Amino acid sequence: MFNKKKEILPEDEVHLKSILGLKPGVYLSVFYVFIFLMICFCALVAPGLAKPGTMFALESEPAGAAVRVDNVYLGTTPCDVFVPQGAHQLTMTLPGFAPREWSVMAERRVFASAFFPRKECVVETLTETADTAALLQGASEYAAWSFTGEPTAIYQIPRSLSEGVYRSGTIAATPRGYEAINDLLRGAARFTTTRAAARDMVRAKAMADNAGLAPSPLSLLSSIEDALAYLSETPGSAAWLAALLPKEANEVISRSSWYAKLSQEQPASRFPTGFGETFVIEAMAFRELSSATLAQGEAFPHEIEVNSFLIAANEVSREAWDTFLAAEPRWRSDNLTALKAEELASEDYLLSLNAGSSTIPSVSWHAANAFCAWLTTLLPPALNGYEVRLPTEAEWEYAAKMAEQYDGVLHDISGGLWEWCADPYAPLNFLPAKAAIIEAIASPERVVRGGSRANQPDTFDVETRGSLPPEFCSPFVSFRPIIAIKSE
Repeated sequence: MFNKKKEILPEDEVHLKSILGLKPGVYLSVFYVFIFLMICFCALVAPGLAKPGTMFALESEPAGAAVRVDNVYLGTTPCDVFVPQGAHQLTMTLPGFAPREWSVMAERRVFASAFFPRKECVVETLTETADTAALLQGASEYAAWSFTGEPTAIYQIPRSLSEGVYRSGTIAATPRGYEAINDLLRGAARFTTTRAAARDMVRAKAMADNAGLAPSPLSLLSSIEDALAYLSETPGSAAWLAALLPKEANEVISRSSWYAKLSQEQPASRFPTGFGETFVIEAMAFRELSSATLAQGEAFPHEIEVNSFLIAANEVSREAWDTFLAAEPRWRSDNLTALKAEELASEDYLLSLNAGSSTIPSVSWHAANAFCAWLTTLLPPALNGYEVRLPTEAEWEYAAKMAEQYDGVLHDISGGLWEWCADPYAPLNFLPAKAAIIEAIASPERVVRGGSRANQPDTFDVETRGSLPPEFCSPFVSFRPIIAIKSE
């Protein structure tokens, strides 16, 4: 019974009919051939007809150049870029190098282009320009990455600084270029707060001492000598270095005679005996402070010479702010959409302002600067050659320490509201750098000082530092302008 074949009944059979006189065997064969040809056409021919062009494999020396076709960004070298059929302009740009632009003619391949596209290889050697634009960009990126903390297994940070030195390459071979590169490295050192950043800094210095190339034994010895001289001459470097090193190395540094010597050689501030005259401008009182020497910093104070200036006795008043808005309506809160689009203010701009406010909270750094520029135009002839601006960190701290000694002269400078300062925020502001370099490298954030009523009194003092993005607005942040001689 198991070997018995199943009987096929007549009603189970299917019989195809002829179509147009063609027997089923004929038209089914034609149909199958048509389907096969259509599949071949769609896979092998249609892509070449629908998207004709050439795949360009682009490389540059050095790598990392931005690639644009007809001024449209498509990637960075090395990369594969598809260019539609026809004549196009192809451009490679890299900071510190002359742009490379040329015309290309993209041909097409019709057959099997989806699997074997028409491909051309282009390798370009970019020509260096005689400036440090590549390193400046690398230093700015290095500064921005310092705000992300020590990298982990989840994310890594790029070696922006040493890559910038590599791209600046031969500039370091000339005395003037070498000095410019070292000036930028000193400015970038103010953001060396992690071990990863320290490794990038060491690599950058070693490459700079060998004209952008991998270090030789002789150039490496020179780099070590320069580093030791820099650390010995820079107050605060011992604490900075100890904090970067692992625990065992930290203990060795902390017990060293070098560390002890720097701990004992702490300078002291030299202040005048009091505040000078009072000037009133737009209902705002300004108190005069003479030149002084400020010992700034906590672990290893460093001396800063502060020139004379006048500082507002109070944070900016509501009366002065309303007058400013009447003269400069661009900064009114009803223009917030435009200010946000230009990244000049955030959503909370002037949000905390109410009828009873005596000071102006929730002001961005940009708005504070705009107020200062407006007030500068109202200075009397007696202050010709002066300007109104935000105080530097050193000026603010000098005024705050004077206010501690002479109570009642400056109101709420500590513990009122956080106050914007002019400086780009650098975690290691005690490391010296040229003023022009500090501004050129910049920082993603600006300094705020003073604490606020929202903070516990024991969590801050006049040396406590904070930072915020310049467009950020907070109900706990305001500003206190100063009047000083215009900088050249």
